[in-house]
Amino acid sequence: MANHKATKKDVRQSAKRNARNRYYGKTTRNAIRDIRAIEEPAAASEKLPSVASMIDKLARRGTIHKNKASNLKRKLALRVNALATK
Repeated sequence: MANHKATKKDVRQSAKRNARNRYYGKTTRNAIRDIRAIEEPAAASEKLPSVASMIDKLARRGTIHKNKASNLKRKLALRVNALATK
């Protein structure tokens, strides 16, 4: 374990950031799962902007890579558009 005061603080801050990132990541994954389960085009297109915003926030915070965020949003948009044309 760390012996320096600053290192102990850094460990505390790291644990807090880790918990926050895990919470936001899990919340976003649940939102993605929920939007994939929607079969109604209107409901899916209504929920898409909020889920895309959550994904963007994860990328901005550095929790996920910006390319992963882009890929997730692209796949969700394709799914919602496929529902609309069905």
